Amino acid sequence: MFDGKTLLITGGTGSFGNAVLNRFLDTGIGEIRIFSRDEKKQDDMRHQYRNPKIKYYIGNVRDIQSVRDAMHGVDYIFHAAALKQVPSCEFFPMEAVRTNVIGTDNVLTAAIEAGVKKVICLSTDKAAYPVNAMGTSKAMMEKVFVAKSRTVDPEATTICGTRYGNVMCSRGSVIPLFIEQIKAGKPLTVTEPKMTRFIMSLEEAVELVLFAFENAEAGDIMVQKAPSCTIEVLAQAVKELFNADNEVKIIGIRHGEKMYETLLTNEECSRAIDMGDFYRVPADQRDLNYDKYFIDGNQERSRLSEFNSNNTTILNVSEVKEKLMSLKYIRDEIENYNIERTGKQG
Repeated sequence: MFDGKTLLITGGTGSFGNAVLNRFLDTGIGEIRIFSRDEKKQDDMRHQYRNPKIKYYIGNVRDIQSVRDAMHGVDYIFHAAALKQVPSCEFFPMEAVRTNVIGTDNVLTAAIEAGVKKVICLSTDKAAYPVNAMGTSKAMMEKVFVAKSRTVDPEATTICGTRYGNVMCSRGSVIPLFIEQIKAGKPLTVTEPKMTRFIMSLEEAVELVLFAFENAEAGDIMVQKAPSCTIEVLAQAVKELFNADNEVKIIGIRHGEKMYETLLTNEECSRAIDMGDFYRVPADQRDLNYDKYFIDGNQERSRLSEFNSNNTTILNVSEVKEKLMSLKYIRDEIENYNIERTGKQG
């Protein structure tokens, strides 16, 4: 389905963009465009991959003209550009709005103008019942792409999205922090041991996007039935994999954090479609006759039950260790750590 096609990845120098490259470079895809504002990361990728299929575009989703300049000849878009760090968005919420909300609208506007066939927008579990600026901006991003999907014939441009939880070992996530703390002989800092989080690999995140690419309709949000674990279990699993005896230090819940995350709200569960390993949340396709919102309810609405990291499958230490060991990053880090430790002991 991607043979000979051109794929644009916004925010393409991030963890997701690299995972997509590893997934597609050996296929018949025609061209992959990496669009981002970080020339250093682009240069690093250029030297790492040295592949003529990859083209690099400097730009910023906040600047619609720079987005337009990268759109010519594009068939599909994976929109991953975002401000993702909870603390930075909390201190600078308008920056989150400019990138996550307005930036998304710019990408979609340019995609429609250029006749891009399909756009997949990447969202996060923090967009469901948001309590912080990052989650709120991503919730608005979802509203933007759902609303935008109604403005264009899906035969011309299909706009849809995915929502997923924590991606293991992605940039800025907690597992690389735990590994750094183990190597430095420092305590592993845990906010709250009983806090639960969905966990998935980068490869699973890519598979969710590809599932959405093949199965989503205009305005849909696609969700994977991801497992979760407590932060306490995650820290213990990392310690055991590295044969470490570092202390675990509880620092308390940070501003803007929840005890658990939600992938489907109660309201979404009432209309979500079970697709096996995934849920499909179709867009509300009512028209702009506002009166319907006040006089017509939904008498067939089902009993509500949200899908969150407390009521999904919760993994134990052994299961988390198995999941972690499936990641090349973890295997490499363990090997390097053992070599360093052996060298120091010798």
